[in-house]
Amino acid sequence: MRDYFSIFLALLGSFLILYLLLPIALTLSLQILDLNSMIKALRDEVLLSSLLNSVVTATATMLISLLFGVPLGYLLAKKNFFGKNFVQAIVDLPIVIPHSVVGIMLLLTYSEAILDNYLGIISAMLFVSASFTINSARDGFMAIDERVEFVARTLGANKAKVFFTISLPLAMHSILTGAIMTWARAISEVGAILIVAYYPKTAQVLVMDYFNNYGLNASRPIAILLILMSFTLFLILRRVASAKS
Repeated sequence: MRDYFSIFLALLGSFLILYLLLPIALTLSLQILDLNSMIKALRDEVLLSSLLNSVVTATATMLISLLFGVPLGYLLAKKNFFGKNFVQAIVDLPIVIPHSVVGIMLLLTYSEAILDNYLGIISAMLFVSASFTINSARDGFMAIDERVEFVARTLGANKAKVFFTISLPLAMHSILTGAIMTWARAISEVGAILIVAYYPKTAQVLVMDYFNNYGLNASRPIAILLILMSFTLFLILRRVASAKS
């Protein structure tokens, strides 16, 4: 018998797939018909520098979020403490704050220290993306059977050894997934970066510059390069995460 319910679900889901795929496919198709502009873009030193800035700052943001976010995710998963709900709310809050507001808050807080420099770019990226690392790590640690950790403790392992040899490896898939989402969110950030660090230029800021100054067709090659770069790196990180699971 045909599974009509699954077919119905597939039809509903296909609407969003087509909605997401259509703009990407159309943009790529238009660029294929205009290869000269892409060749010209690949020779643009400003563009290549901005792409490098985007990758480097997004990667630095991901590494910082892992360093500080994984321990916090572990505490949120395993410990009950006063103010835990407040901490969790603070972790989730950046997801809903408008990005222009994030930029203003960061400038009010850190002022000249982050204005128009790499630290400012990373600060903006970290504020809007760290939640993904923290929450994914928390969910990964929560999924671990506590009896496994308890047995290790009864065999003489201290808390640090249990964390590094048992808890961390078991939660690694969720942590890597969070790292991927953090990187993706960081490299897509525009609003806060525009306010905090217009320079040095990142690709996501440069594409807006080209659109405002030269029009839609001039900005299209940069958009294509960002799409391809993001998709390629995202696919690589996904493959790494799958290999670790």
